[in-house]
Amino acid sequence: MDVGTYKEHMPQAILKQQSLRERLEILADAAKYDASCASSGTAKKNSIGGKGVGSTEGMGICHAYAPDGRCISLLKVLLTNHCIFDCHYCINRKSSNTPRARFTPQEVADLTINFYKRNYIEGLFLSSGIIKSSNHTMEQLMETARILREEYDFRGYIHLKTIPEADPELIEQAGMYADRVSINVELPTRAGLTRLAPDKDEAEIEGALAKTSARIIQAKDERKRFRHAPRFAPAGQSTQMIVGADDANDTAIVSRAAGLYGNFGLRRVYYSAFSPIPDASAVLPLKRPPLMREHRLYQSDWLMRFYGFGANDVADATEDDGNLPLDIDPKLAWALKFRGEFPVDVNRASKEQLLRVPGLGTTAVGRILKARRYRRLRLEDVGRLTQSIAKVRPFLVAADWRPTQLTDRADLRSMLAPKLEQLELF
Repeated sequence: MDVGTYKEHMPQAILKQQSLRERLEILADAAKYDASCASSGTAKKNSIGGKGVGSTEGMGICHAYAPDGRCISLLKVLLTNHCIFDCHYCINRKSSNTPRARFTPQEVADLTINFYKRNYIEGLFLSSGIIKSSNHTMEQLMETARILREEYDFRGYIHLKTIPEADPELIEQAGMYADRVSINVELPTRAGLTRLAPDKDEAEIEGALAKTSARIIQAKDERKRFRHAPRFAPAGQSTQMIVGADDANDTAIVSRAAGLYGNFGLRRVYYSAFSPIPDASAVLPLKRPPLMREHRLYQSDWLMRFYGFGANDVADATEDDGNLPLDIDPKLAWALKFRGEFPVDVNRASKEQLLRVPGLGTTAVGRILKARRYRRLRLEDVGRLTQSIAKVRPFLVAADWRPTQLTDRADLRSMLAPKLEQLELF
């Protein structure tokens, strides 16, 4: 968020308080390392009839895209970047030389409302470093949400980062105000967390995830029985893992993510590629992992959530070092390793089999299942139901098409891998 671009539109009270602008620059920049701020699944709220301020209806918030392609924004900020913890990978650790700043709950609430009314944002993502104690920090986060909901009657999206060490009563209150809550597991392995975040405990983090998950389920059950029962984090909870700060490979990361989904019913597991920071600890890597690695992990996450793949299937798609290939997507990597499963007959294969075909998305599979009720599909028909037929051809049998030896070609990977192109300067 470039605060300078708001200068001629910002409220005069903010312009007069130069220190507030400076704090906003520092704390908005410090929040960019947290990726877990999407808003899919939130309960619909609006201000129709002149009641309340804000709306979450029909769109997502923060670095997400609405169905029509619009980019959705929010105020993504830290309450403070002061912190009593000393996590090696964090730019806000207590031993860091980064500039420090701090907001009060009232200031964050006022900024949110002022920016919302000027159409800069559509919600709030609020996190914080740990100041004084976990309980004190959680009280401040919760108080910000309370002011927005109760004093300003704000009905837009609120995502609060909760603190696993805080008292459950505080997290309970936070969930009553927030659409979504999240607790970062930080690193995929216990060994990595112990080495790089000595102030944090995996058992404590998982305990907090479990309690929040149980409370979300309880609230949903209460809403079924009692129409006016209070909502608790209706958009669920999410988490984030840092990729590349330790030596965990993609097999370990995906296995951890699958366990988090299964054990705690998370809405999303987000991945954030480690980024080298100033005055970094000697135990950290000197350079960041390829951004494509983060992208491949998101693709594997999609396969597990929507395509029926398990963590073991994704692990089977990895290279000898346990990492997913960077030149091809995980679904294609799996298909190339298990060519005996192909080709499948587009007119007879089950939904589960079709979802394993590289190049067929969930929408295309749905269209195929619907269309083949009325006629036998040819390759040309499949081409009209999907975005590209090139990747599909080696893995499908249609009414007029058989790949014969194409599926078993030794150079199939190079044929299907995206071509590298030199970007033009002009």
